[in-house]
Amino acid sequence: MDLVNEVHVAEAGLVVVDIASADEATALAFQQLLAERWATATAQHTTRDAGQPGVRLRCYLDLRQEITPL
Repeated sequence: MDLVNEVHVAEAGLVVVDIASADEATALAFQQLLAERWATATAQHTTRDAGQPGVRLRCYLDLRQEITPL
């Protein structure tokens, strides 16, 4: 994965989450669980690194903005 950009962690409560899983469905499901709780910039797809098992996904969370259920 790429290096984390300083702007994505410039303040307390900002988080970069790198997800590695066996398949895309699992990675996207986990990302959805995060997005249901906190303000999240989600990824639309996963990536595969040549020679590495599974898939990778990066999303950005703002823990200061908890999502409240309707």
